[in-house]
Amino acid sequence: MSQAAADFCVDPNSLEGKMQNRMLALKKSLWQALAVTVALPLMISSALGQAPSPKPTGPWMNPSLSASQRADLALKQMTLDEKLALLHGNGMAGVPNWQMPLTRFANGGAGYVPGVPRLGIPPIVMSDAAYGVRGSGANGRYSTALPSDLGLAASWDPQLACQYGGVIGSELRAQGYDMTLGGGVDLTRDPRDGRDFEYAGEDPLLAGTMVGHLMKCEQAQHVIGDIKHYAMNDQETGRNIVNAIISKKGMQESDLLAFHIAIGIAHPGAVMCSYNRVNGDFACENKYLLRDTLKDAWDFKGFVLSDWGGTHSTVKAIKAGLDNEEPMDTYFGAKLKQAVEDGQVSMAEINDSARRVLYAEFVSGVVDHPIQKSVVNVMKGFHVAQKVEEKSIVLLKNDNHILPLNSAHVHKIALIGGHADIAMLSGGGSAQVDPPGGNAIAPPGRRFTYWQAHIWFPTSPLKALRKAMPGTQINYDPGTDLASAAKLASSADVAIVFAHQWESEGMDLPNLSLPGNQNELIERVAAANPHTIVVLENGSAVTMPWISKVQGVVDAWYAGSSGQRALAAVLVGNVNPSAKLAITFPLNEQELPRPVIAPLPARDKGQGTGAVNGKTDVASTYSVNYFEGAKVGYKWYQAEHKPVLFPFGFGLSYTTYAYSGLKLENSGSQPVATFTVKNTGDRAGTEIAQVYASLPAAAGEHYRRLVGWDRVSLEPGQSKTVSVTIPEQMLKVYDVQKSGWKLLPGTYRVYAGPSSAATPLHATVDLH
Repeated sequence: MSQAAADFCVDPNSLEGKMQNRMLALKKSLWQALAVTVALPLMISSALGQAPSPKPTGPWMNPSLSASQRADLALKQMTLDEKLALLHGNGMAGVPNWQMPLTRFANGGAGYVPGVPRLGIPPIVMSDAAYGVRGSGANGRYSTALPSDLGLAASWDPQLACQYGGVIGSELRAQGYDMTLGGGVDLTRDPRDGRDFEYAGEDPLLAGTMVGHLMKCEQAQHVIGDIKHYAMNDQETGRNIVNAIISKKGMQESDLLAFHIAIGIAHPGAVMCSYNRVNGDFACENKYLLRDTLKDAWDFKGFVLSDWGGTHSTVKAIKAGLDNEEPMDTYFGAKLKQAVEDGQVSMAEINDSARRVLYAEFVSGVVDHPIQKSVVNVMKGFHVAQKVEEKSIVLLKNDNHILPLNSAHVHKIALIGGHADIAMLSGGGSAQVDPPGGNAIAPPGRRFTYWQAHIWFPTSPLKALRKAMPGTQINYDPGTDLASAAKLASSADVAIVFAHQWESEGMDLPNLSLPGNQNELIERVAAANPHTIVVLENGSAVTMPWISKVQGVVDAWYAGSSGQRALAAVLVGNVNPSAKLAITFPLNEQELPRPVIAPLPARDKGQGTGAVNGKTDVASTYSVNYFEGAKVGYKWYQAEHKPVLFPFGFGLSYTTYAYSGLKLENSGSQPVATFTVKNTGDRAGTEIAQVYASLPAAAGEHYRRLVGWDRVSLEPGQSKTVSVTIPEQMLKVYDVQKSGWKLLPGTYRVYAGPSSAATPLHATVDLH
């Protein structure tokens, strides 16, 4: 048997085996249905004496031309009504207030934009797809739940991000979609933000690089790529009305830099503007964001679509740079046509927006590769999901080498809490992926639940660990009775407590504490058994008042469809953990720039927090002041000299590493940092070696910037030379007066090491 075959050989009675058998049966039925579907139009045409419509052969269908040239040629053939039809959606399935005559063609997804059949331009069929295709179960389909985007970011592996995006793109196509609504890159400015699990952490270089490669490879599957939510959508409280106040310099050097990096890598067909205001104007009618920065300064060629219900005007919005209203036509339907007829909006502006939508269809390959529904490759999804999770799990504490677990020394384990006998947690909101068969712990009769429901995937850590440690007795306690849990822990060699923190779009966390009585549960178990390990299933940072009382902490994030197997592989040492945090874990909320997320004023209660916008004419004064500017995450803690629980870039391994010999070569304005990393332990492993830089004093920055990294795989005792080229962009500052970037002349200090707080190597370089 080949290795590839072995990888996909599964127990027919397991979840994977049952899904594989189900998919094979579905595939057979599907091919039979497809045969009829393909033949039926030909039969009808023959019966009516009609020939099938010929495929358009205009010059815009020539694939040797650029996407821009093809868009221009197609645009010249279109009527005004055809152009306008590209500039708005046609409703969303399942939402009563968002229904239109064409909604039925949305394929159960989030939105639908009709094509131009006579020109060979297909419709755009959209689906949410942050960590997998949303709503598959409700639509009678199946999709892979990958680990959360924040977990993926902890791998610091752009190639892995590519595989992640490839799975989502292929499953979108298989289900009949040709546009994704994933690609979240807003920075973790506040770890209580309910959508942090959909994003890629707090650093613009890491987040932009990871999401850029994810979306590049997702769009390569011939779906229109999307980067969102542009911009400063860094909290959910009052998200539809909140005014994010921030300087242009602070914005350009933080969130906008992350977007710029991601867009530069992925070249996506679309960017989704966010719900919130930015410095007074709604993001979807914000000229500085959309026209001045995205389209002019960055030369973005695709189209800007609004978040769902995030359009607030007609003339102001299109002139500011919005191209497509979703999911309805409230402002970009009849009102836009009237604005054209009244001379308020020019044909040049309509042409620009329509051209951008056409460009997205051509550049993504949607025109040349129309949707052909097929069956999702279930086993490939399981395989990639496990691989991603194995590289995403962060080992945060490992006193006395309690991990990895070894059956020769550990004969009895108490597994406690977190529904770990049957399930693992996932993130909610529009990112939610349906679990096969429905929620593992849902009330009877509720197979699939949606908005802000706690969804548990039927992935059993208990079963996976028993399989990985057949010689060890493993007993489970739900943790609901503290005395019972402590009693079981006291009788075991090792106790493992599963703790969870659930997040969802449309809400923020009240604090960073584990909800319910989980902290007390961990305290009681640790008191009963000093050999206690905590496994976290979380979407952001958590506080740990019990950290000194446990020996091990493992962060599994939201682990996806194969999370149980990946976790077991790490716990028993079949996989050496390599992941490192993409966010800082603060000691407590008091250390954050804003210890409390301001509540909504009384006049705004009930506005701006749900999936559907409240009144768009609310003259709200609700705001958040991002006075910290570019000092996001670890930069804030460094600049303010604040201690943290776990720093950005931190993660342990089952082996150890040593750094030595940093040298800098000045290659123009892009220095190259060269140093040596050695595996000083007795296990093979992969170290994520990080490079930071501090700018000359004139920059006024009292923190370091991440400027590069490398994943270095090493055998025991092996050394490797690492070379990291520092991009010039990462050493520049934004000049507000000149509306551009500049490199300050002077001495730059470069650091290398295993995390933002541990950089044993340093050197300097002069740049001019």
